[in-house]
Order: sequence, then structure tokens, then C-alpha cells
Amino acid sequence: MAKIFEFKQCVIILKSTGKKAKNLRELKDVLSSVSEGAITHHTYQYFLKGHVLEYTNDFAHWAGEGIEERALAERLSNIDPYDYPSIQELRSDLISAIDDHLATFPEPRDAMRGDEFHFNETVALVFPAGVRARNLAEFLMAMKYLEGSSLYYHFYDARVRLGNKADDFSQWLEEGMEKPEVARKVRSIDPFMHNLESIRERIVEAVEEEVKRDMESAGVAQ
Repeated sequence: MAKIFEFKQCVIILKSTGKKAKNLRELKDVLSSVSEGAITHHTYQYFLKGHVLEYTNDFAHWAGEGIEERALAERLSNIDPYDYPSIQELRSDLISAIDDHLATFPEPRDAMRGDEFHFNETVALVFPAGVRARNLAEFLMAMKYLEGSSLYYHFYDARVRLGNKADDFSQWLEEGMEKPEVARKVRSIDPFMHNLESIRERIVEAVEEEVKRDMESAGVAQ
């Protein structure tokens, strides 16, 4: 029996840590002690923003745009937070990248006044979106109009919650709807290479194809 998919939304409430950095040495020092919540916000939750795909986290964005350290920005952008089993390991690699850069460029420039890196953290409030899907057609319709925060929660945040690089959508498609091939297509969408709207388009495309196949099969059966 198919399981109902209940869409949820999340509201991200931003909090300042009161810590900031004007250059790479200060960034590294604060990174070593700042809360895991701050690192989560500046890496995982970067995908909740309408970001430019040149960068993949706030640290890379600041290195590239705030202090014009393009080589470091590129290296930091290559760090995929979803590859790490823990925030501590992610923190360690972020610091290592900065250390390596400082070994080559020991005199980092300071950011202009007002362009310092401000460390923030967030509180996420999760609640039902009031939308449910009992079948692929209802799921497809919901996906087309789903709030960005809901898409983020089920596709990005789920990869941290589930801990197996799966997401809520593909898990439901495979286990709840018994559609392993569609689930595979959704799961294979690289969160690192697409923004939220691009991910939405790819999910809609994969499910739409399956809905059409189901309708054609039903037509043949009749």
C-alpha cells in the first residue's frame, strides 16, 4: 500500500554569534572554535539562498568576493559538506584549506571596513506545509508549486538527517511508491551543482516522465 508523503516547511531564524573576521588568519581562528551550528549555516544552509553557483559556501564566497583570494575561494568551493560524516571533519578540512593557502600566501589582505566575515548561526523551525501526496500525480503537482524552504528541507537537509546521501523525495518514491528507477534519478541529482529551482525542474521532469508512462500503461491495459 502506498504511503502518503507529507510535505514540511522550515523557517530559518538567523542569530549572530557576535564573532567576525577581517582576514584569513582571523577566519581560521574563529573557525576553530565557533559552534557547529555556525558552520552548518555557512555551508549546508548556503544552498537555501539564491546563490551564485561559482561558490558553494559562505567562506568561499567571502574569500573570492570579500578579500579577492580567488585560489582559496576555488578550493573552498570544492569542499562538499555532504561528503563529511561530521561537522568536526568538515571544520578540519576548511581550516586545512586556509592553512595551506597561508603557507603559500603568508600575508593575507584585510577586508575593507564593512566587508568583514560575520559568523552567524540559525534555529530551524519545521512544521507541516499542509500539503500531502497520495500518488505520483499529486506529488508532481505539489513539486511544481512547493516553497523553496520546503524543497530545501526535503532535498538538502534530509541528506544530513538520513545520513546516507538519500533525500526524503527519493526515499518515498522508492519505499512508498515502489518506483526505484525514479528514486534513482532524483537521488542522482547533484546538490552541489544546482540551485533550488534547477533541482525542482529535474525532479519534476523525472516524475512527469513516470506519470506519463503509468498513464500509457493504463491506457494499454484498458
